[in-house]
Amino acid sequence: MSEPTTSPPPAPVPAGKKKTPLIRWQPPMIGVIIACIPVVAASIYRFGWRSLAVIAVACIVGFVTEWLFTRKRPEPVTSAVFVTGLLLALTLPPAVPFWIVAIGAFIGVMFGKELFGGFGRNVFNPALVGRCFIYVCFPVAMTGQWTAQIGGAWGGFARWSGDAINGVTGATPLLQFSLEHTVTPHIDLFLGNRAGCLGETVVPAILLGAAYLLIRKYADWRLMLAPVLGALGMGAVLKYSGVANMPDPLWTVLAGGFLFGVVFMVTEPVSAPRTVQARWVYGIFIGCLTVVIRRFGTFPENIMFAILIGNMFAPTIDYAVRHLTGEKKGAA
Repeated sequence: MSEPTTSPPPAPVPAGKKKTPLIRWQPPMIGVIIACIPVVAASIYRFGWRSLAVIAVACIVGFVTEWLFTRKRPEPVTSAVFVTGLLLALTLPPAVPFWIVAIGAFIGVMFGKELFGGFGRNVFNPALVGRCFIYVCFPVAMTGQWTAQIGGAWGGFARWSGDAINGVTGATPLLQFSLEHTVTPHIDLFLGNRAGCLGETVVPAILLGAAYLLIRKYADWRLMLAPVLGALGMGAVLKYSGVANMPDPLWTVLAGGFLFGVVFMVTEPVSAPRTVQARWVYGIFIGCLTVVIRRFGTFPENIMFAILIGNMFAPTIDYAVRHLTGEKKGAA
């Protein structure tokens, strides 16, 4: 009678070496994901369960892209990749095709993060790198296809997606203002009664996320306040200095994805300056630049470009502030 065959026991792990985990969960990144929960819920309520599918595609593609790099180092995939996928998805239109979402997630993680060396080494916000790429390459899908918000008590929780709307009447408030100088009421901007990207419409949901990040100290309040002050200040200067076709400063802050970008993008610690004074300069610069590009540029929705330009100058701003403060200390 032959002996029963058994599978060989697993090879022992050498002493002093630990098996590399698949994912490294970081509390700040988990905090950002939790802060996004009200925004995700609002996007589902406004636009249906397809919103969650867009988020899933972005996160899965981003995870696989980063895993292809980290498995060679070897390092675990960081939970930051899920933040990248989540934030990218929330900056996209509700009707965006899934294949465009996948391209954006791949480009964002690969060119915005991994080519710089991985987590903590990126110069630009990876989610915005991906969005910028697909925004320029696929402008019709990113700016010309919108869905109506779903009404009723349950809203989008009872439907897959809203009905397609086309033309200026279904465009975002920024595009309507750019083409027809039509000003959407402030209350509609605040409550999200408008067309827009998944995460930008319902301001109370964004403010809840901001409060959580500040209470848990996952974000610097200066990086939230400074861009708002910059946008209000530049908006007031342009409007009351006689520049034509300028909305009031508060409308500028509430419209588009400005507040979402400020709360979840500007506050990214890796691409932001390190010193306190530089963060004030950096934030005010982004706020002012957003208003200038909106008024004089080609693209109505431009907080993305303002933040990426701010990312580019963040090390220079840091260096200048340290140099000036160092000189002052030396003179004292």
